[in-house]
Formats: sequence, structure tokens, C-alpha cells
Amino acid sequence: MKSASPPLMRRKLTPLENYFSVRLKKDLIRGLGKHSHHRAAVKMLPTFVRATPDGTEKGDYLALDLGGTNFRVLYVRVVEEQQKVVKMDSKICSIPQEMMLGTGEQLFDHIAQCLGEFLESQDLKGQTLPLGFTFSFPCEQKEIDKSILIRWTKGFSCSGVEGQDVVKLLKEAIHRRGDYDIGSVAMVNDTVGTMMSCGYRDQSCEIGMIIGTGTNACYMEEIKNVKRVEGEDGRMCINTEWGGFGDDGSLKDILTEFDEVVDQTSINPGVHTFEKMISGMYLGEIVRLLLVKMAEDKLLFKGETSEALLTPGQFETKYISEIEDGLENAQKILTALGLNWDPVDACVVRLVCDTISSRSARLCAAALATISNRIRVNRGLDHLKTTVGVDGTVYRKHPNFSEELQAAVRLLAPKCDITFLVSEDGSGKGAAMVTAVAQRIWLPGCMLSFIFLPIFVYI
Repeated sequence: MKSASPPLMRRKLTPLENYFSVRLKKDLIRGLGKHSHHRAAVKMLPTFVRATPDGTEKGDYLALDLGGTNFRVLYVRVVEEQQKVVKMDSKICSIPQEMMLGTGEQLFDHIAQCLGEFLESQDLKGQTLPLGFTFSFPCEQKEIDKSILIRWTKGFSCSGVEGQDVVKLLKEAIHRRGDYDIGSVAMVNDTVGTMMSCGYRDQSCEIGMIIGTGTNACYMEEIKNVKRVEGEDGRMCINTEWGGFGDDGSLKDILTEFDEVVDQTSINPGVHTFEKMISGMYLGEIVRLLLVKMAEDKLLFKGETSEALLTPGQFETKYISEIEDGLENAQKILTALGLNWDPVDACVVRLVCDTISSRSARLCAAALATISNRIRVNRGLDHLKTTVGVDGTVYRKHPNFSEELQAAVRLLAPKCDITFLVSEDGSGKGAAMVTAVAQRIWLPGCMLSFIFLPIFVYI
């Protein structure tokens, strides 16, 4: 039998969330600045997306989704009459650890190989289809088909890619094979894809948020506030790259000793501070470090540990969800980790997991509330009604995360009526939808300008 989770109504917000929100608000403004964005921790990257689907899109598209240890290839059909995006088929390909740390050429050759195998399995090699490329790493978008990788995150450190155009690297890998080709490419960040896929179903969707292996958000900003680009009218989707919040030391006073160890032992110390506090790639390790500390202080397991508990990465983030879902799960996991536990230990471990996941949900809520409040103030509204398109395994699979996040957002943004819409494959179908909108707006004989309008960017 599952034991009840701590009631959300008993969890009152602390001054930390408001303190956090004030700091993030300043960083958002710094990232939008013409002269300040270079030193901003929150990059606030212009995406040039200035429109959402209108329901008339149609056609067949390919989509690539690279954002973690696996990547997907999809064949997608957009049906105008039914106003829906149909995934015809897809393939998941793994990326070996050594390839994540190898050369960029090896990585893109692997992607091109998997794409070729998929096209052959679908009997599509003879066609040249447009492709939406979701590349979920910090990039500076120059054009619809040109995106420069700023830095690797999520455990990747492939050489020869940072500072390079990832679309060019993909096309070069395909050309090295020589057995198939692709059409026009639309680069899509996963948060933008999430917003666009949800916007197809809900026209009020103006925020996209990912909380999974990593974390990020995008939103529709008034273009007059985007000082890096020329223009006064309309709005532009901004890819915040909020995972970098705190990289300038602004969160140092709220980091725990466990956050600091996670950062120091990561492959990118000092980078993506906020992401390391809240995302799925790191939550399990934070819990592991805390349990080791409590055992060493003789507060758990009679002061004993195990080889598994002392091994980095052995306490997987999925264990947090499973343990919070019931004490029986906690007991099984502790046994599998070789720990000598008693019922009190199991309860304490569950409380530790709940504390770390709750902190993640609240900090994520504080960041989301900051963006929502900014949109409302930007538009001079007393009350904002908007929708957040959301995706990610932490949000989807943790038993309490989504509920706690939504409850905290309501408290932190009381003048915003926010609906949460879980994306139907934003990074896959969403990428295809971005490409579909591009095709709809593409005028014969013109460059594929899409909603990526030819706006001058101040570099």
C-alpha cells in the first residue's frame, strides 16, 4: 500500500523563492541588453520565431531530436483537415558514452547513419523531405538553418563542435555518406518545439518549458525589449537558456555543499548552475551525496554505507520518483543498493527524496513565475491568461512534481492565470511543426524566411 505524500497545502513558500525571482528578473533584462548580453549568465537568445501555427499547415516532414543520451528520428505528417500532427513512425538511437566525449565528426556521422537507416526502413531514401532539427543545447541562432553551439551540456563534450554551425556539421556528415539527401532545415530548440506543438492546440500558449534531463524555457517577448535586434513592433520568442542562471556566482549563497560537489565533479564545472540544482541529470546524485553524509553522521543505516551508495551515479534520479511513490519501493531500492536498512531509514530516505524534488519544483516555479509576471507587466495587463507548454521526464513522471510546481506558481504569480499543457512530443512533432509553418510562409523564389524574419542581430 502506498503511504501518503506530505500534503502540498502544508508546504508554505519561503523567502528563498521571492529572493530567487528578483535575481532572475535582473538577469533576464541583462541577457536582452545590446551591450550586456555577452556577460549575462542567462543568455536570452533570439530565436526569430514571430508566429505560431494557424491550423493550415500540411505535408510530410522529417525531424531529428538530439537532447540527451538518446536521439530520435521521426517521419511526421501534418494533416490540415484534421488539424493534427501525426507521427507516422520513429526510431530511437542511443549515443554511447565514449561518443558523447569523442569528436564531433564521430557524433554527426553516427546521427547521419541512423537517419539513413531510418529512411531506408520507411522507403523514403528517394525523397528529399524538409527536416526540423531539435538540438537541445545552448546555441546562438543566426538564420533558420544556421545555429552556432555555444557550449555543450548534459554530459556531452564532443570536440570540434563548440563555436561551429551544427546544421553544417549534419549536412557534411550526410554528404560524406552520399546515399541520401535532405531538404531545407529548420533549427529548433526543444523548448521552442514544445511551445509550437502546444500552440497548435492552444493559441494562447506563449511559454515553453522543459524539466527533464536538463531544463530550459522560452517565451514570447516584446521585440522592443530585445535590444540585440532592430525592430519595435511585434513579439519574438526568446530562448532563455535559464539553466545557466547562477553561472556568474549570483546563486552562490543558496548553493548547498552537495550542489557544490555535484558541480565540481561534473564535466563542466561552473556551468549551468541552476540546471544542476533542479534537473533530472543531477537530482539523483544530490540525493546520493546527502544520504552518504547522513550515514557518515550516523543518522542513517547505523552509520554504514555500501559500495553502490559510495559510487557516483549509482543512485539514479528515477529512484526519487519511485521512492516517493511508496515505501515498498524505497525498501526494494535500498536493498538493491546493498544497504542495511530499517523502516525508519526507509522513511527518512523518502523524506530526503521529497525534500530535494520539492526544492526542484519550487525553484522551477519561481523561474516560471518570473517569466509569467514579466509578460504581464510587458503588456500592461492587470491580469494575464496564458498557457505553458511543458515537457520533460521530471515533470511527467515524478508523482508530485507537477502539482507542487503549479501550486507554487499560483502563489508567486497571483495575477497570472496559467494553464499547463503537456506537449505531445514537442521536440519531435514540434520540430516538424516549426518546419511546416516555414513551408507555409515560404514564397516561391524566396529564401526560406519563415517566421525567422530577416532582422539584423547585434553581435
